[in-house]
This record gives sequence, C-alpha cells and structure tokens, in this order.
Amino acid sequence: MQQMATEPRGGEPGGEELSLAERAYRAIRDRLVMLEIRPGAPINEEQLGQSLGVGRTPVREALKRLQYERLITTYPRRGTFATEVNITDLAHISEVRQELEPLAAGQAARRATAADRARLTGLRRELAGVDPRRGDAAELMHLDLQVHRAIYAAAHNPYLEDTLVRHDNLATRIWCLFIDRLSDMAGHVEEHGPLIEAIVDGDPDKAARLARSHVEDFERAIREAI
Repeated sequence: MQQMATEPRGGEPGGEELSLAERAYRAIRDRLVMLEIRPGAPINEEQLGQSLGVGRTPVREALKRLQYERLITTYPRRGTFATEVNITDLAHISEVRQELEPLAAGQAARRATAADRARLTGLRRELAGVDPRRGDAAELMHLDLQVHRAIYAAAHNPYLEDTLVRHDNLATRIWCLFIDRLSDMAGHVEEHGPLIEAIVDGDPDKAARLARSHVEDFERAIREAI
C-alpha cells in the first residue's frame, strides 16, 4: 500500500509529525482539488484507505472535514460524492478572495519570518525554472497551490489562513475544470514571482496590490474560457 508523506500545515515541507487523520485529510483534499477524484464521483472509504495506507477511521474523520469545506457531499441512502464544480460559484469565491488575498499578502510582507521568506524564495526559484513550452499543467497547478498556501501561512493568522485555503481550493477546482481552454496558464502562475518578491522585500502595499490583481486576472481568464 502507498504510504503518505508527512506534510505540515499549509503545505510547506518540514518536520512536523501529523496524525493519520490529518495526513488522510490533506491527501484526499488535494485529490479532490486537482480533480484526480472527478466531480460527482462516488467516495469509497475502503478504497481510499487502501490507497493511502490507513484505516477507515482516519478516512472518515477526513471526510467530515471535507464535507464542511464543500469538497464532498453526502446524500441520505445514496452515499458520498465529490462535489460538482459549479461555475456560478466563481463570482462568490472571487468576491471573498478579492478582499482577503490582499490582506494575507500584506500581512505576510509584515510578518514573514526568516523561514517563511526562505520558503517563498525557494518557490520563486521553482517558478523561474518553469518552462511554459512543456505545458505540464499538473506541475503548474501544484506549484500554484504551494505558493498560495505558503503566503497564507506567512500571514500568521490561522483563521485567515484556513478561510483562504478553503476558497483557493474551490477556485483551483474551477481552474482545473477549464484548464484545457486556458491560453496562458503558465503566465498566470508566473505572476506569483513579483508578488513573492514584494513579500520577501517587506512591501505590504505592493504585495496587496499584486494579490488583488492576481485574483482579478484569474476570474477574467476563467470567464473568457467559458
């Protein structure tokens, strides 16, 4: 059976030991976010447990959290399914992110520790190494998630972080659904470069401005692809 790697809060690498339920939650969450578990697909607890190398109890605990986060839905007498991706949710999700992403970026520029800045700098190097011609959509999407989660963690506000992770997950599902129609996905991900630089340089106003622009560009790109 496949063993899950340990991953700390927010998706950054580190030495934090996680419970089986937390590890199951993060693994299943990211499968749902990346549409590796397709929208509308049934959720089989036993199969998930086998694929992750854990028992049913951690999987059940993880699924309770994922239902709260609107990534799965349970129907009486029918079972549990991956939530459908509803494009009409885009405006609501963007409305929240347009207010909170700039706040998180600005606070990250003010509060980022040396470790946060090192993590962001490392991600900046990874962004610089992305070859848009390769067209590796999955790699770009994973990198996008890592950058967002690192910024949220650097804001050092757990309530803000949890809220934004949930909304970014929902936005990413929409992005994955339309990924074949997006003309410049690499360019969208590469927008993170100047944002990371502003945070590492401790410029909250610039970081907030770039974060808002990034969210607005995302919504515009999706609407053009519909």
